[in-house]
Amino acid sequence: MSISFRTDSDDEKAFRAKVRGWVTDTLPNDLRGWSTRPPFDRALWWHRQLHAKGWIAPAWPKAYGGMEATLNQQIILKEELARAGAPEISAQGINHVGPILMAFGTDAQKNRHLPPILTGDETWCQGYSEPGAGSDLASLRTRADIDGDDFVINGSKIWTTWAHHSDWIFVLVRSDPDAPRKQAGISFVLIDLKTTGINIRPIKTLAGDEEFAEVFFDDVRVPMENLVGDLHDGWRVANALLAHERLGTANPQLLFEAIERVKKVAAATGAADDPYFRERLAELDIDTVGFAAMFAHAVKITNAERSLGLDASIMKINGTELLQRICDLLLEAAGTDAALIDRIDTEAGPIEIAPLFLQVRRATIYGGSSEIQRNILSKRLLGLPG
Repeated sequence: MSISFRTDSDDEKAFRAKVRGWVTDTLPNDLRGWSTRPPFDRALWWHRQLHAKGWIAPAWPKAYGGMEATLNQQIILKEELARAGAPEISAQGINHVGPILMAFGTDAQKNRHLPPILTGDETWCQGYSEPGAGSDLASLRTRADIDGDDFVINGSKIWTTWAHHSDWIFVLVRSDPDAPRKQAGISFVLIDLKTTGINIRPIKTLAGDEEFAEVFFDDVRVPMENLVGDLHDGWRVANALLAHERLGTANPQLLFEAIERVKKVAAATGAADDPYFRERLAELDIDTVGFAAMFAHAVKITNAERSLGLDASIMKINGTELLQRICDLLLEAAGTDAALIDRIDTEAGPIEIAPLFLQVRRATIYGGSSEIQRNILSKRLLGLPG
């Protein structure tokens, strides 16, 4: 990036050069600069390249096959992947259920699931949101009745990223409908998507892709050995995972990539010659670097196996709203080309405008909307009435 909140040491400069050289040589042009997720088979190909290099799970401990990278190495990886316009990998396995299994899973669950998450041999999706239970997740109604050694699950999930491409789903289910609090009586369960009784329907999004899907469960039998954590204690597991998700949603790689896109488009259209435009771009550049420093602090807390707590809500609000502000400026930089769905030509190569702008409209909604995050902060941090 053009400016940074930190300076590389000699070892880190060597690591950055290594990452930059490898990405330049390995990442093909058809995988650069995607606003939405690339086709599943191509995204999986990129996952496997990162795995073969040993860089697919920078924050995972080496004991589980991860890189166990230093905090600065993790930042360098994010910066260099953003600089190259590399696509996002599916986060639900590496960033979500993987860390949850390390923290709450049995040895059998870790041994069964962590290796294929790393290699990309099995893809995961997340079953949290339901019709009527999105940001108010504790209102979920998908039910898990206990029958012998099995759960029998009925209900549905919505906005499930890549469910139609996934092998497994981790879900929150209501296992005790008579619990005194709606946050109680919820369990966290792993489900093989090949199980009888599951129906998946893709959803076309505003950005024109089919990233999301609805998932329906009709008397789906799941062995109770797939329970993660204790029975009826899924809310505690979910809160730990939501911290990972909110941190991932605010990933500065997305901000770095968007800022670089604005600069390239502004240079091509002449917007960069306008002093007022340059002033606003510089402000966003500084805000992005400041956010990257905040993100680094949050990653340091997470790597130390301490709970992010309310920091996750602060990160989620700041990161996603900053991303939208950057994309607003991208639209302005593009001028009369802003509404085009197809890529526009620049000296830096073809670049998408409208698809990215449309894609990030939902960033302030998923993982807990900005309104919900502000409510959480007002009650828990400021002590205001709910």
